[in-house]
Amino acid sequence: MAANDIYEEIMQCIADGDEDWARELAQKGLDEGVSPLDLIENGFTPALRAVGERWDTGSIFLPEMILSADAMKAAVRVLQPALQEAGGGAHDMKTCVVGTVKGDIHDIGKSIVGALVEASGLAVIDLGTNVETELFVNAVRERGSCVIGLSALLTTTMVEMKIVLDELAKAGLRNQVRVAVGGAPVTQAFADEIGADGYAEDGMSAMHLIQELAAGLDPAPGESMSKVA
Repeated sequence: MAANDIYEEIMQCIADGDEDWARELAQKGLDEGVSPLDLIENGFTPALRAVGERWDTGSIFLPEMILSADAMKAAVRVLQPALQEAGGGAHDMKTCVVGTVKGDIHDIGKSIVGALVEASGLAVIDLGTNVETELFVNAVRERGSCVIGLSALLTTTMVEMKIVLDELAKAGLRNQVRVAVGGAPVTQAFADEIGADGYAEDGMSAMHLIQELAAGLDPAPGESMSKVA
């Protein structure tokens, strides 16, 4: 089967959110000599992007988006050993830490962004909701160079994003990380005001932003990220 034929099947299986088929296609591509990086960059990532665009326009709903992201994650897990063996670069060497800041328990948007980022080939550590500032700081201490995605859905908790940035600076860790912020009340102006490295207003933009931020980091050994909401 030609690579283009595999990519066409990948497009359909991700649209269908079929994890078993995604795993089968990932393995088929490897068996037929397609590089794991090509399968991700030319097959699975465009397929997920197409689904994300349909979600952004309201033509599909949240459960369908999650199924598609889960299918891509299943494929990436099949490809991960081959990526590592081939020295797969940013896809298995960069880490993204995501969490909803202290005082805020909103989870869905943050979880979607985490799923999309993981599906794109990066390692994701999800700290959950109502995350104490020190947990973000400790994650950087443990992981080294990484991207942090801070989410807030309440105007009253947006200030916690600045606190996280300040504490990273106090700990001497700010230059090791790139920080993306997002959520319903967050704006580009706010991101600029607090010194964040990026902001985006929807899920797919978040994935692309985090990939760009991760690409600018020095890889952390052994490790592989907007509306972050």
